[in-house]
Amino acid sequence: MALGAHCDDIEIGAGGLLLQLAEAWPGARLHALVLCSTSEREAETTASLKSFSAGLDLELTVLDLPDGRLPAHWDAVKQAVEDTGVRAREAGDVRVVLTPCRGDLHQDHRLVAELAPTVFRRHLVLGYEIAKWDGDLGRPAVHLPVRPELAQRKAELLIEHYPSQHDHDWFDREAFLGLMRVRGIECHTRYAEAFYCDKITLGVSAPALHERGSS
Repeated sequence: MALGAHCDDIEIGAGGLLLQLAEAWPGARLHALVLCSTSEREAETTASLKSFSAGLDLELTVLDLPDGRLPAHWDAVKQAVEDTGVRAREAGDVRVVLTPCRGDLHQDHRLVAELAPTVFRRHLVLGYEIAKWDGDLGRPAVHLPVRPELAQRKAELLIEHYPSQHDHDWFDREAFLGLMRVRGIECHTRYAEAFYCDKITLGVSAPALHERGSS
């Protein structure tokens, strides 16, 4: 499950993860919900997410709630997240939920991040990061190494599919690769994406303990 306030959020925050999931789990289902859109941007995000998830079974919902005003539409956002969550659970087990992180200073991102764990209460929820003017990048604890060719692919697909965003100073190849390079340094690799996680449940099987002895 991938949640985005805006049309490019999911790919900017977790595009490398999506590309790797498409390689590792071909045929797996990806449910994606984007809340703010226009007809132009809906076409962009549809093409983009299809490219990022090529090989996955993509189910995409795009709504037209107003950009920058999601807190004023709390009920609609909550209902959309709940409805998408119900459909995803009915279709099969949801293993991972991707969402903006709680510390994101953009009000739309932050609301989605706050609502996600109220719907997905027994799931691994990973909060992705998006670099922006606000300077709200922090110290995420979860890192995913991204192979150089996939990091380059992520940047290429974003530039290709979102021409409407090219005039923004935060939307360029250097910005995408630069943040991935910094996160790569933090986990001893070239490129990585990083995520925030409020809660992780660990499970250890008894046979594994018996085989390895006490620890």
